[in-house]
Amino acid sequence: MPVKVFYASVSSNTEMKKRQQRIFMVLESKRISFERVDIAANESDKELMRQISGDSTALPPQICNGNSYCGDWSAFEDAVENDDLVAFLKL
Repeated sequence: MPVKVFYASVSSNTEMKKRQQRIFMVLESKRISFERVDIAANESDKELMRQISGDSTALPPQICNGNSYCGDWSAFEDAVENDDLVAFLKL
């Protein structure tokens, strides 16, 4: 099951953009394959992101493995800091 990162290609929120880029950078540097899912391009992807996260107001970035929710930005950062990324991503 692939790791998916739900993100928004269109956003005026610079902090959100930085967080998304950080996630992409970390996953690429660790050679973890992942799929980028742009919720700005498809409303159904936004609904799926919110359904998987269990939060009807969730904002990107959100991370899942298949349909199993991994967490949001802060949970990702905690996993990186604690050297626990593999467990966080359910790999």
